[in-house]
Amino acid sequence: MNIRHLVESQQFTVPLLMELFERTRAMEKIVARGGTRDYERSIMGTLFYRPSTRTRFSFESAMHRLGGRVLSTEHANEFSSEIEGEKLEDTIRIIGHYCDVIVLRHHEDGGARRAAAVSSVPVINAGDGTGGQHPTQALLDLYTIYRECRTLDGLSVALIGALDQGRTARSLAYLLGKFDRTKLYFIAPEEMQIKPDILDYLDKHGVSYECSATAGDILSHADVVYQTRIDRARLQKSDIDLTPYNIDGAVLSRMKDDAIIMHPLPRSVEIDHAVDDDPRAAYFRQTQNGLYVRMALLTMLLESE
Repeated sequence: MNIRHLVESQQFTVPLLMELFERTRAMEKIVARGGTRDYERSIMGTLFYRPSTRTRFSFESAMHRLGGRVLSTEHANEFSSEIEGEKLEDTIRIIGHYCDVIVLRHHEDGGARRAAAVSSVPVINAGDGTGGQHPTQALLDLYTIYRECRTLDGLSVALIGALDQGRTARSLAYLLGKFDRTKLYFIAPEEMQIKPDILDYLDKHGVSYECSATAGDILSHADVVYQTRIDRARLQKSDIDLTPYNIDGAVLSRMKDDAIIMHPLPRSVEIDHAVDDDPRAAYFRQTQNGLYVRMALLTMLLESE
């Protein structure tokens, strides 16, 4: 592992991703036999300035499965010294004395980068800001695609929803852009379309993509459909029809038999619950993969110390 902190998806090369995935498969076997005690002397601190039960539980479960211990807070903005004006950098310097790795969710874009710049222990970005990144989610998403599709080359991937502030979609786009013959489709209302910085990155790396306000026939040939939520309150026109951005039985009937449907969760109305029973619905397998990927990441960062 040639990175000390995990701040953004761009840090990963294809060889490093394959190394991570190989270790992730090993973590699946470790969990199947009840875990390990190999990291019983390690302590992980989870410092969440915004709540995220799934991400925090996933990391904490990962550390417990490795035999380590956890120090945790989910409302750091309310219960930490930030309410008295303490800066993030000071908090990180202090918490670094108490644990071996810090998992941080921060309310500001770039919060994880600020933390990593001063931390004496590895920092893992568990989501920063409203339009920042969520690299561990993207890594578990990519691993899910790899397991389900058996390849990461030559895939057509449709990303749907509020993409401008979608940390998961943004981070995943960076990773998918590293593979050959990838075609990305960004499907969103105009005011929620993917930001130019992602498109500039894809242009620089010669990745094919299309931006569209509607799915049209895109979903009929997509290998992966990555669905995210749309917050109606953010739309300029409150009466806009969001049905074209939802997945139901009618959409399923147009999709490829071997396609997969993903979602970072939690969901609202954008995926009908009837879809859950379709074998193409991979979102619950996706969350399970998050445990294994985060276990692998923790071991790689702890071993790099």
